[in-house]
Amino acid sequence: MNAVLPTRKIGPLTVSAIGLGCMNLSHAYLPRPDPAQAERLLLHALDAGVTFFDTASIYGSGTNEELLGRTLMSRRSEFILASKCVLGLVDGRRNLDGSPAAIECAVDDSLRRLRTDHIDLYYMHRLDPHVPVEESVGALARAVEAGKIGAIGLSEMSASTVRAAHRVHPIAAVQTEYSPWTRNAEIAVLDTCAELGIGFVAFSPLGRGLLAGGVSGEGVPSGDLRADMPRFQSPHLARNLALYGRLAGLAEEAGCTAAQLCLAWLLSKGDHIVPIPGTTSIAHLDEDLGAVALQLSSDQLGAVDRLFKTGAVSGARYSQSAQAQVGTETWPEEELA
Repeated sequence: MNAVLPTRKIGPLTVSAIGLGCMNLSHAYLPRPDPAQAERLLLHALDAGVTFFDTASIYGSGTNEELLGRTLMSRRSEFILASKCVLGLVDGRRNLDGSPAAIECAVDDSLRRLRTDHIDLYYMHRLDPHVPVEESVGALARAVEAGKIGAIGLSEMSASTVRAAHRVHPIAAVQTEYSPWTRNAEIAVLDTCAELGIGFVAFSPLGRGLLAGGVSGEGVPSGDLRADMPRFQSPHLARNLALYGRLAGLAEEAGCTAAQLCLAWLLSKGDHIVPIPGTTSIAHLDEDLGAVALQLSSDQLGAVDRLFKTGAVSGARYSQSAQAQVGTETWPEEELA
């Protein structure tokens, strides 16, 4: 029998309060697990009570969706499945195509790779600036009508874009990076989601591993997606690791790990928030899920707020080219690449 975790609502969907971001099982970060290790982790997550699995067509150029398809679909009724379109690779470079024709093809391709006839939540991974969001959402609405997807989501988009999309078809979820060291969602998107009854899915809730102690002073290897992010480059990395050291001290005082403190902090920010940490380690997964049982005081949570006040983190979160594809609002004093 599966373990049972507390649940939260994402629009019409009920999911475990902590989900699993599946990206780094096939994409972006190094080292990557072998397929057997990735399959074991996915099945362990399901057994441990995770009922929300998040993938995307770009992750491993479809291999991540294929991984979930061959590993989890025999237990399809036990979880909520999310994937994404619009952001892809063309000749090795990130490309946006939010045209209705491209979205229609992407939905069918995702269904084929995932070995299912229905995706519960399907996101626009990014906004294509050359296609009005209303047109892109219209294509997804037709996929809903056809029964291919159950609900529509948006990723890394501004509050104004969320509102424009929501006028075309109800948006179930907005996914944006959110953690103690990336708090752009607090400018407008979090409140917009709460107002409109939209779930908020927090990706990279552990600062892409740095806030969980997964990054050393040597940084990350060449070929790792984070190597192009200023926060993981000198001189910013050393400053950010010093912040992590202080976070780890707060966690020790609270009787938990730094990763658990981050996740508990996120869960405290609103009942409509669901973090989706990613990991290649079963031990780390179990550690993350332990955050749902924490009972932290307002003083303990407030200490995290104060440590990561705006401007405390050193370096931009994206390279200039990647930032150009992100619609989420920025702070006036935010450092941009």
